[in-house]
Formats: sequence, structure tokens, C-alpha cells
Amino acid sequence: MGFDEPDIDPERFLSDVEMRVGTVLEAEPFPEARKDLYRLRVDFGTETRRSAAGLTERYDPEDLVGSQVVAVVNLGTVTVAGFESECLVTGVDDGEGGVVHLAPECEVPDGTRVY
Repeated sequence: MGFDEPDIDPERFLSDVEMRVGTVLEAEPFPEARKDLYRLRVDFGTETRRSAAGLTERYDPEDLVGSQVVAVVNLGTVTVAGFESECLVTGVDDGEGGVVHLAPECEVPDGTRVY
């Protein structure tokens, strides 16, 4: 398997990348996007953010609503087909063309920082 990227300073990673746990409030198809995406609204406790997420191969929208996700919240805003995506919901390849979203093992308060 091997890892491709060089080692980085762990303290710098933790200070530069802010990941938080949030609960999906809304999930809907995003037919205007070039890729197969959902438009999500995620509650991080003190604020709600939107995300364009590629989770369509594995999840129906109703499966995502109420689930907790891990998201990078300090990447700025990216516009996808006119939709402002304000966070990056993280996931891993399921080996079959889909993406499995990353989530805490048990429920935690929305806004909890990942470290």
C-alpha cells in the first residue's frame, strides 16, 4: 500500500486544519452539479453550514438527515454550480465507487473539534 505524502508537523496540522462534528439537517439531490452530489445543510452547534457532498452512491438523502459527519470547516467557500459550499464533509472510498462519510463512533455534541 504505502503512503505517498511526506511527513508534516503534527502541531501545524492541528493548528491549520479545523475539523468539527456536525449533524446533517437537510440533504437533497444536486442535479445542476457536474458530478453526482448532494446539497447538505449541517448543524455545528453554534452555526449551520452548507456542503456539496459526493455521497450519492451509498446514501439516499433521508439516510443522511440526522446523521453526524466530520467536516473540515476552515477551507473557505467554494462555489459549485451556483451553490456555496462552506465546509468539506469527509469520507473514504468504499472500494465500489461510493463514499462512506466519516463519523464519530458514538454521538457527540455538534461542533466538537476533531483532533
